[in-house]
Amino acid sequence: MAYDKQDLLRLLESEALQRGEFTLASGKKASYYLDCRRITLHPQGANLVAAGMLETIQASGDLPAAVGGMAIGADPITASIVMLAGQQELPLKGFMVRKEPKGHGMGRQVEGPVEAGQEVVIVEDVITSGGSALKAVDAAEAFGLKVREVIGIIDRLAGGEEAFAKRGLTLKTLTTIRDFGIEPE
Repeated sequence: MAYDKQDLLRLLESEALQRGEFTLASGKKASYYLDCRRITLHPQGANLVAAGMLETIQASGDLPAAVGGMAIGADPITASIVMLAGQQELPLKGFMVRKEPKGHGMGRQVEGPVEAGQEVVIVEDVITSGGSALKAVDAAEAFGLKVREVIGIIDRLAGGEEAFAKRGLTLKTLTTIRDFGIEPE
């Protein structure tokens, strides 16, 4: 399946976007909620997101060594991108960042076939303030990875881009809430 932004927007509208009164993880109130797991765990959604993100990654120049992000939200995104890359015979691997380092075994917070010094891209579903993706950036950098950029499915336009810019990182997203006629709150 090739990336088609309009197909992704239709799927987000029908499957992930809910309107009403919601309390976000930050504690802020919002008039809409985006449950992107309903897209990243959907057969067409997983393919559209992977195709869009892989296209974005390739447009940025050389292919990084790996993509990954904070468990659980980034896991299906990472898996879909890696699978699509494999089908295209691209050497792009995946990794995941645990919320806390493992308490046994090697005690790692970053898991997967990555090594210190490699360039990576952090992936995320919904970007609000950027907090979750920034935690993934911190863990990846502590592991020794070089984070090139952050790519999300949708930007709520609530400060995430500015938070990444303060860290010298670029945020790219497949969509924003404005694609649904919603202005930032």
